[in-house]
Amino acid sequence: MSRILVTGATGFIGRRLVPALVEQGHQVRAMTRRPESYDGQGEPVAGNTDERDSLVGPLEGVDVAYYLVHSLDDEDFERRDAAAARNFGSVAAEAGVKQIVYMGGLGDDGDLSAHLRSRREVETLLGEAGVPVTVLRAAIVVGHGGISWEITRQLVKNLPAMVVPRWAATRTQPIALDDVVRYLVGVAGQDLALGRTFEVGGPDQLTYIDMLRVAAEIETGRRVPIIKVPVLTPGLSSHWLALVTDVDVTTGRNLIDSMGIEVVVREQSIREVVPGEPIGYTEAVRRAVADRAAAEA
Repeated sequence: MSRILVTGATGFIGRRLVPALVEQGHQVRAMTRRPESYDGQGEPVAGNTDERDSLVGPLEGVDVAYYLVHSLDDEDFERRDAAAARNFGSVAAEAGVKQIVYMGGLGDDGDLSAHLRSRREVETLLGEAGVPVTVLRAAIVVGHGGISWEITRQLVKNLPAMVVPRWAATRTQPIALDDVVRYLVGVAGQDLALGRTFEVGGPDQLTYIDMLRVAAEIETGRRVPIIKVPVLTPGLSSHWLALVTDVDVTTGRNLIDSMGIEVVVREQSIREVVPGEPIGYTEAVRRAVADRAAAEA
């Protein structure tokens, strides 16, 4: 089994990934800025991707490193994420890390928002010093605690009816958190995955309006009237989200900028490395709702 470092171990994906890796028999280090308060599985280690020297200890002796951090809540997230990726990639190379695994974003290269351009840049910068990078590109990840899912859940819970912008008719391909974790675990240490980029998604291609309708029926048991209008700019949309959800304006704006771009899976090569059928959107929503209820019980 491998010695593995998971950055963002207390985050949305990281806190589900660490126990899954431990279950497979890997030795896992869980990197966080505050290891003294970490209560999950694995060995807690202190590290901050903004501070290069702090990464030396966590990466020492590691075979596979998962890079699951971002700065979407920062106005200058592109610069900050680029610097952090350079730090991590260079220290990983010096430590002899054999593989970096990164969660990127779906989208065709010629039509990207600032958020998605930044994700592409990070893919490149992580491998700049020579460590092979495995990239999983996904659209919305549906699971309890995810920012994009929380926007969806809170909108359908808090509003009896919705006026939505034009971007809500854009197609996307959501993926269940369980499938993301399954793919992340499955590519670790796999020679077939080294230096490759995989597109991952569930079986359903839906508009954001479709997603809202399904989520409303499962979350609230009712259909929510949805009206599409052409006048909500990304800036206005982000303020609208901040009023009816607990997502801050900066994060909302950075996410919304990507929602007018179609992000669907164009190739299925991930199944060569990690076989299995992904979960549909309806079931993913049911699991997210159940996980939230269990967490609040």
